[in-house]
Amino acid sequence: MAKICICLTAKTIRRNLEILSKYRKFADMAELRVDCLDADERLYIRRFPELAGMPVILTIRRDIDGGYYSGGEGARVKLLARGLAYANDDSRFNFAYVDIEDDFDVPSLEEAARTFRTKIIRSYHNLQGTIDDIPAKIKSMQRSGDEIVKIAVSVNSTGDVLKVLKASKTCKAKDKIFICMGHYGIYSRILAEKFGSMLTYSSVLSENEIPGAPGQIDVKELAELYRFRKITKNTKVYGVVGNPLKVSISPWFFNTVIGLESTDAVYVPFPTNSINDFFEVANELDVQGLSITVPYKETVLSELANSSDAVKSIGACNTMYRNKEGWYGENTDCTGFSDSLLSFIGKKNLKYLKTTIIGAGGVARAVAAEIYRLGGKAVILNRTAHKAKTIASNYKFKWGGIDNNGIELMSKHNNIIIQTSSVGMEGYNDDDPISLYSFTGNEAVIDLIYTPPMTPFLKRAAAAGCKTLNGYDMVIRQACLQYKCFIGNEIPSQLLALIKTTGDNTWNKIRTG
Repeated sequence: MAKICICLTAKTIRRNLEILSKYRKFADMAELRVDCLDADERLYIRRFPELAGMPVILTIRRDIDGGYYSGGEGARVKLLARGLAYANDDSRFNFAYVDIEDDFDVPSLEEAARTFRTKIIRSYHNLQGTIDDIPAKIKSMQRSGDEIVKIAVSVNSTGDVLKVLKASKTCKAKDKIFICMGHYGIYSRILAEKFGSMLTYSSVLSENEIPGAPGQIDVKELAELYRFRKITKNTKVYGVVGNPLKVSISPWFFNTVIGLESTDAVYVPFPTNSINDFFEVANELDVQGLSITVPYKETVLSELANSSDAVKSIGACNTMYRNKEGWYGENTDCTGFSDSLLSFIGKKNLKYLKTTIIGAGGVARAVAAEIYRLGGKAVILNRTAHKAKTIASNYKFKWGGIDNNGIELMSKHNNIIIQTSSVGMEGYNDDDPISLYSFTGNEAVIDLIYTPPMTPFLKRAAAAGCKTLNGYDMVIRQACLQYKCFIGNEIPSQLLALIKTTGDNTWNKIRTG
């Protein structure tokens, strides 16, 4: 199975060994980035494999390939030779691998490496993007059958990831490394086994003196949350689809449940800029289920073979899973929202209550449907007023823009105020979507964003004396419903209680923040 390689980029040998000692249990091998070492430290690299006590890759990455070595090629060759010199008959005391670029051509050094069983990783790096014919590039790189081919490219789109994934499946070599660098390629690092890669590179993000490659995942998170070492070709893959998908509770929640239940599955983030390209990726990886978030809850409808009545009536889907017909669509936002709302206000329905809904996206559609089902009246406000009108007309709700007229309507529908847009979400912006409105202190105010736990909108409401709630409760409720769609059984209440108190993670900090 694929291995975790921890990248060591500290400036001294001693510091690298300290980091390795602290995080050893999460890694299977290490990469010593000699180009990151101080110049005088580079003289002592030969003993590093012995001191490390695990297989080590020797790498001196040139600046043109995204590294930090800017000296001459002759000096770099001498430094590589220093690392491989005086090889020990016991291979544990030698570098297990040496990473050299596809244009590196020093036969004597390469032969010396082979003599003492140091495997050669022949690498190609492209920081600008992918290339059109990756299989042809792989073929041109292979000098001998014992070399490991490494392709590391920056991916600027989901289409780029798809290109690398398809190329990995055509490469017949047993040992190979494929890396999609950047935000869109994050799942290629988690699903290295599915991409046919022999290893994935990781680092200790909290202790890095020099940033790791774009998209690298913290080694502890990779090993513990995603249970990387247990991912096999038979492991079922689930995930969350969105863009830019910078913040999502879903990987933490689902992987925690999956781990506690000992289910052979993994749940990964799928940031995508093209839903069409993504579904090709999903087919290549045999993805079994998906949580759908901004901005694709309406876009994915065309991909569904069938769907629930809720999806058909609302026109938005937040859950997809495979059945015999193909992709089946469900909407768990509805029940997740209404259960959270009624618990918050302490009522069984919304009769005689008037609500303002801010936003007109997929979540707003689910919220509007539930407000109507529960007997409430509402106004829907959105910056683009005609989108608010489209939803409101289904339920004979009022609608408007976020302007003086809209604020006047809001003042007449302010028993409950529900913010459904992405405004205020971490990674988007820190604006207040209804800064024109003055809270009275009597409103029940919900912002369905959960990161940050208190948006500017929610802070202003709380300061005015309003009762407030963020989106954490709703997202957990709807995720429990998604889990049943994916796995086929409900999460036991005892397990759910355990999840809420498990682990040192961001989401526990948010709940207590």
